[in-house]
Formats: sequence, structure tokens, C-alpha cells
Amino acid sequence: MAFAVGSRSSLGFIAETTFGVTPTTPTLATLPVRSHSLNLTKERLTGADIQADRMLRTDRHGNRTVGGSIEVDLRKGDFDALLESAFFNSWATNTLKVGTTLKSLTIEDKLADISQHRLFTGMVVSSMSVSLAPNQMAQVTFEVVGKDMTISSTSVSASAYTASSTNEPFSADCKGSLKLGGSTVGYISTLEFSLNNDVTPAFALGSCEAQQLAYGMATVEGTLTAYMVDGSLLQSFIDEDSTSLEVEIDDPTGTNGYTWTMPKIKINSANVPLADAKERFVEMSFVALYDSVSGTVLQLDRNGA
Repeated sequence: MAFAVGSRSSLGFIAETTFGVTPTTPTLATLPVRSHSLNLTKERLTGADIQADRMLRTDRHGNRTVGGSIEVDLRKGDFDALLESAFFNSWATNTLKVGTTLKSLTIEDKLADISQHRLFTGMVVSSMSVSLAPNQMAQVTFEVVGKDMTISSTSVSASAYTASSTNEPFSADCKGSLKLGGSTVGYISTLEFSLNNDVTPAFALGSCEAQQLAYGMATVEGTLTAYMVDGSLLQSFIDEDSTSLEVEIDDPTGTNGYTWTMPKIKINSANVPLADAKERFVEMSFVALYDSVSGTVLQLDRNGA
């Protein structure tokens, strides 16, 4: 008997036109991932009858929810559909801004060694977290929520998955730059930020599946750790100033980069701990706010596309 192993597993995806409906005779594209935790879960309905023998009689399954995380090393092209889902918008040439259009995907988890395929439909990115640090690929985690899951011995894809690109992952150290207030700085050690859409399934009587997905405000928050070089960052926190944050990441070619821009951020904390005899750091949290000039809280640009 064969056992499923991770090295023989793969994810395929395709954008949906109608929420929760896989396009007819689709050909899925390969989604290169570090790991994922996609699953189907169900609510439990437990009987409340009081029995003289104290033993439970009823346990039923209720509403079905699908979701989980998809962890990737970001690179040019392969994740643009997931990025659109995270931003609730479509690429305008090479620019992506926060919008209001729910964009869903069909995602298939293929276990090739045992010929099993879990098909997830109506999958939308509820939140996206970006982690940038020295000696690390640009890591992104997509938290997804969807409609339903089925399992089959055959793939929904009409033909073999379209191969992912040969582009290498981005990094932010040797092939990147960071600007605060429009000026390039070289003292930021780590940067992490997230875009949270607060997506939840909406259920109705007569069906265990989500009939639609509800979503809230697009919240962009993050943290950065900087070497303590002067008092300017602390003063910005004290004065409640607004500034801008821009970070460019690229692959070894130096021509395929993506640039993340938060045109208006406000620093909400600035801690300067003394940990040891070496470097002193300032640890800061920030929130991105709507900028009337760019019309967004977060913007992503593809360079050299």
C-alpha cells in the first residue's frame, strides 16, 4: 500500500468567474509553495437531551468551512492571481491597489502517488502577510477562506498542470531597497506587514456550504526593526507624524522586482530595549492609512514586467 508523501504533492489553481464555480474543462496552473494547510472543517451539533443513563444520543455535522494558509517564496508572475484576490482588485497594467471586488479561485491539492485530488472552490484570500529580512527569501503567507471541498481519484484539470515559471524567488537584502519618507535608508533590519480583509463565510438555511463570503475593511498594519542610529524614528512617533514606506524586492536578475508602497503610515509604538552588549534596535509598529493622492493604503508595482 502506498502512502502519500509531500514530495509527490502539488497545488493547481484557476481563477473563477462565478464564486464557487470551477470553469468548464479548466487547465490548472501550478502553484509553487513552501507548505499549506488547506482543509475542510465542520461545525458539530450535539444533542442536548438529558438522559437518565447520562449517555449522549446525538452528534451531527453542521456548516462546512474550508480554508487554511498557503506559504510561498514570492517570485515574479506565479502568485499574481493570489495577489489580486488579496487586494480585491485586478492588475492595472503593472500596478495593483486595494479595491472592492471579491476574486475567488479554485484550488486543487493533488496527491499524485495515491491518485487523490482535493478540490477547493470559492477560495478567497482573507489576509496576506509579508516577511522581509536579511538572508531570507521574501516570504508571503496567504490565509484563504472558501466555499467547499470535494475529493476525487481524478483531477478536475482537463490536461496536465501548466508549469510554474522558472523565475527565482525575491529577496530584500542583496537585491532590494527601502525608503522612508521618500529617502533611501540602510538601517532597517526586518520588515513585516499584513493586509487583512476579514473574510468570513455567510451561511443560509437549506445548505451546509457558504452561500457567499462576507468581508470587512482592508486593514494594513506592520512592524519594523531598525538599528538605532539617531532619534528621528522616535521623534516621528512622539510627534504622531505621517510618513511613507516603500520597499523594493528583486531576484538575481535585478530586473524582475516588485515594489510595495504604503504612501501614508503612522507609527504607533517605538520600543528601544537593551538586550545585550551589541547593537541597539528600535522596534516599531505602524498602520497604513488611505492616501488621497494614490487612492490606496497599499500599492504593489511590477518592475520590468
